[in-house]
Amino acid sequence: MNIALIAHDTKKELMVQFCIAYCGILSHHKICATGVTGKLIGDATGLDVVRFLGGAQGGDQQISARIACNEIDLLLFFRDPISAKPNEPNEANLLRLCDVHNIPVATNIATAEALIHALDRGDLDWRDIVNPKR
Repeated sequence: MNIALIAHDTKKELMVQFCIAYCGILSHHKICATGVTGKLIGDATGLDVVRFLGGAQGGDQQISARIACNEIDLLLFFRDPISAKPNEPNEANLLRLCDVHNIPVATNIATAEALIHALDRGDLDWRDIVNPKR
């Protein structure tokens, strides 16, 4: 599966710790992320992370485009709803695209853990049935 990772500045360390904890599962999938988040994850885990631009430079839009083209299967977007900055990823657009394209999305660690365990069990393979061209 193609998994996209995005984290607001205040959630980057949490995303890194999550990826360290679930590195074994994530290593079986293709991972992409926005700029700094991808670098931090790659450095901490050794995972091969395709890095897009930073969120403020359009990395979130690059991921949005891949969601719209059915090139992303799962989005983990650790967001900070309290102190998010204006230049951080446009979450409304990302979430709308995930809804339109039936992409499982987690916006916090609790949901991310539920999805990563479902991924490990093979419970997310339904997307291959819905979109056999993947």
